[in-house]
Amino acid sequence: MLKKRDLNGHENRVLFDLMVHPDVFPFVRHKASSYEAFLFLTKQTIEAEERGELISRTILDEWGNTIGTINLFDIEDNAGFLGTWLGKPYHGKGYNRLAKEAFFQFLFFESKIETIFIRIRKGNHRSINAALKLPYALKANKTRKEIFNKINVNDYVYDLFEVPKDQYIFYYTRQQAVLGETSCLEA
Repeated sequence: MLKKRDLNGHENRVLFDLMVHPDVFPFVRHKASSYEAFLFLTKQTIEAEERGELISRTILDEWGNTIGTINLFDIEDNAGFLGTWLGKPYHGKGYNRLAKEAFFQFLFFESKIETIFIRIRKGNHRSINAALKLPYALKANKTRKEIFNKINVNDYVYDLFEVPKDQYIFYYTRQQAVLGETSCLEA
């Protein structure tokens, strides 16, 4: 479902073609207007990950096709901001949630990340609905006022969500227990 970003020509060509769709492009953090610029940004992303500034993965569907990216940007004090985009043909098919689950497991169980912030433009109803469906995500406009104010310097543009590691682990552990109980009942 997720793989480390690389400079593979075919993968990046697919990502670029998916990214420039008008329903996707406005919501991509690092935009590129040409394939060459996209390759340059990908190279910068890989280098920034090596320096510990971000974590970036390519999202794959169940057949291994490249369908989007998921990233943790602006890592500071074991926290960062989530950024995800999927190509238009993959909207509404459950890939966003699956990618987030896999990425969160990696971040919370295999890295030192303690908090994931999600900044969502008020008009981005698709992303707001996706965040509200996450049982471990907390709306943090009031509880993280300093960060909320920082991302909304001049005007209220973004809602802020937070995924704390302990909240995610509680949810994940509970889900595993429920699945374990279900499989024991079936035996």
